[in-house]
Amino acid sequence: MRYSGFRVLREGLRGQRGWRPVWRDPEPKPEYDVVIIGGGGHGLSTAYYLAKIHGITNVAVLEKGYLGGGNVGRNTTIIRANYFLPGNSEFYSHSLKLWEGLETDLNYNAMVSQRGLVNLFHSDGQRDAFVRRGNAMLAQGDDAVLLDRKGVARLLPYLDFDNHRFPVYGGLYHPRGGTARHDAVAWGYARGADSRGVDLLQRCEVTGIDIEGGRVRGVRTTRGTIRAKKVAMVVAGRSGQVAAMAGMRLPIESHVLQAFVTEGLKPLIDHVVSFGMGHFYISQSDKGGLVFGGDLDFHASYAARGSLPMAEHVMEAAMSLMPAIGQARVLRSWGGIMDMSPDGSPIIDRTHVEGLYLNCGWCYGGFKAVPASGFALAHLMATGTPHETAARFRLDRFATGRGLMDEEGTGAQHNLH
Repeated sequence: MRYSGFRVLREGLRGQRGWRPVWRDPEPKPEYDVVIIGGGGHGLSTAYYLAKIHGITNVAVLEKGYLGGGNVGRNTTIIRANYFLPGNSEFYSHSLKLWEGLETDLNYNAMVSQRGLVNLFHSDGQRDAFVRRGNAMLAQGDDAVLLDRKGVARLLPYLDFDNHRFPVYGGLYHPRGGTARHDAVAWGYARGADSRGVDLLQRCEVTGIDIEGGRVRGVRTTRGTIRAKKVAMVVAGRSGQVAAMAGMRLPIESHVLQAFVTEGLKPLIDHVVSFGMGHFYISQSDKGGLVFGGDLDFHASYAARGSLPMAEHVMEAAMSLMPAIGQARVLRSWGGIMDMSPDGSPIIDRTHVEGLYLNCGWCYGGFKAVPASGFALAHLMATGTPHETAARFRLDRFATGRGLMDEEGTGAQHNLH
């Protein structure tokens, strides 16, 4: 099924009776060339690029719940390419380029909105850090504009510029940054993978990984045993639990990251805004709700819900930055289970088990990485060599200490990244 403006108009006039399900609900086959554990954005995009680019279509994506029910639907929808360190910088640059062509590629409206992103700074030291970051972004081939206080005021006049603790000194403007509709991203990749022959198996929880002679042979699931030549673990905050089925202990901690949305308001925020001193970020959805979030809940947890103290902290940051939204009512909140790596950077690599692959450690960067993550993992699984944009995302860097990428400069502590 292809989508077009004419098709939408025709179905509107016919009572929407011509639409049909956009992916199948198949029974598991006894064996696949590739099994991907995890039906979120990264798993679905991996399946899509395996089929589209590499012609590998005998693929199954296993999801214990429903497609898109995990972190891909539990985030603040931000996409950007404003990373600083070599390794991360080229990867997220590649991801943003894929975002820019995603809707045409999938023939699906993912509501990609490059409305621009502004990272505020509140001291001379922060200004110097953002000058360095902006220059690194420009050297990578991305866009960055350093704004002084007046420049920010012209762009974001609703901020509290004279906050006594954190006065706004300026900001780093990333015009190509923005947002995308998280659910639509999952649906678009699912539809694209299914149309190329990939089996999307919902309500199919993996209960074990079969390994013989140092090689993966398949997985055990609640819908039976499935044999596979290659298996990829792409389960975000559940990475440690799934890897334990293969006898692995990962350098990963799982923490909850909360997000919030208000009632619908008239258009107010045209951009994505990040509060540098409060670790707070906010944008406005197409329905008018203010979507925002802040820090992790600083304790390890597998609960997809957050704590009240961190919710209060996020609200305090919101009021410090934008007192004007104080009367807005928060409609709902949710939590994503974040797979936090010690250096704040991801892992896309083989494991010590032949045919078993790992994709995890996305910290705060999971949603914006969806296209490039799937692209890179598909390349690795199909060709046996890392894609150039993900060549530094090695698992062994935590064993050897070589190649660590401490993006935030906070040291090797999971809960600070």
